[in-house]
Parts: sequence; structure tokens; C-alpha cells
Amino acid sequence: MADQVALKAATGRELGSSSSRRLRREGKIPAVVYGLSSQPLPISLDYMAARSALTTDAGLNALLNLEIDGTAELCLVKDLQRHVVRDEVTHIDFLRVDPNARIELEVPIILTGESREVANVSGIIDQTLFTITVATLPTTIPNEIVVDISDMAVGDSLRVEDLVLPDGVVAAMDGDSTIATATVTRSTLEAIRAEEEAQLAADEADLGGDGGGAAGDAGEGDSNDGED
Repeated sequence: MADQVALKAATGRELGSSSSRRLRREGKIPAVVYGLSSQPLPISLDYMAARSALTTDAGLNALLNLEIDGTAELCLVKDLQRHVVRDEVTHIDFLRVDPNARIELEVPIILTGESREVANVSGIIDQTLFTITVATLPTTIPNEIVVDISDMAVGDSLRVEDLVLPDGVVAAMDGDSTIATATVTRSTLEAIRAEEEAQLAADEADLGGDGGGAAGDAGEGDSNDGED
């Protein structure tokens, strides 16, 4: 079950860009709470408290107990805006959630382990999908999906349908979507091809040398037979 993070919010903030700028100067973040057939509610948050709540292992998928005027609202972050230069959070949209209703959201995919078979040919595991969309109850949101790639071989592909998801969590996207592929780089392929061609040339040279020696021996034998 996902941990719930407590975060206090204040209501009654004025709307508008000037009011929002003033809040930010005071160390607060303007925000809005949506969802569950309720009217959007403008709120404000302490910047440091919000930053702490959203930097847990769950990241932006943290399940928040948003305390608003003494009442706890179960919420998730719907959208987060940052300053284009300073990378500071400037606005947050929260979504109210029902603990008994499934929701869809993206969860990070983490690859772990190392394939010796791939490494032995200087191959790579090329990860192309870094998040998976899942459907789950708010109380069972996984922080991440960890996949061991130790058994992958060159040419293997890891797909969404191959993932073993936690109980109560299902994929909400195409099962054929490729997450990662074990491949050999072009430079490695060229090196392997050059090595194979060199070996083939060496083998042909050895065969040619052996054939010449055998023919010479046969010729000498004929000459001796003639003298006898």
C-alpha cells in the first residue's frame, strides 16, 4: 500500500498573476484542487513543505493527504509547473481521488542487472520506454517497476506484456509496446564482420598451402617411381 504524505494547504487566496507572484515572494506556492465532481478550489502551500512532500520515493505519484481547512482530501499531483530558468515550482494542480476507484497514471520503469551474454559481444540494452501507464487503486500505486535484464540475449526484446506487475496493478497500454531491446552496435558488428572475414581469409590460405604441399609430395613420388 502506498504511503500517504500529509501536506497542509490554506484557502482564501486571491486569483490573478499579481497575487500569485506575491505568494511566491512569501515562500508559498499557488495551487488548485480539482476532481470528484467538486468545484475547483484555489489554495496555497508552503514551498518547503510541498517540496518535501513531493521528493519522496514516490515522486509526483505520492498519495497526499491534503489538509484543507481542517479537512483531509486524498489527492495526487495532476500537473506541476516550473520556472523556465530557476526550475522552481510555480504552480500545482491537485486531483482529488477516491481510494476505492481505479485511476490511470505513469510509473517509472527501472532496468536492473547486467546480461553477460550481451556484454560479451559488446552489445547494449537499448531502453526506449521509461514509464508505463498502469491502472490501480490510489492506495496501491507502485513507486516504480523494476525489471531484471540479466537473462536477455542479443535480439531479445522486453515488452509491456512481459512485466510482472504488483498485485492490483494492471497495464493500461498496448502490451506489444517495446521497453528495451538487446542489440549490438554498428561498430561492434563491423568489427565482428572484419574478424570473420580475416579468419575466413586465413583459413583459405591454410587450405591453399596444404593443397600445394600435397601436390608437391605427389609429384615427387611419381618421379621416384619412374626412376625405379
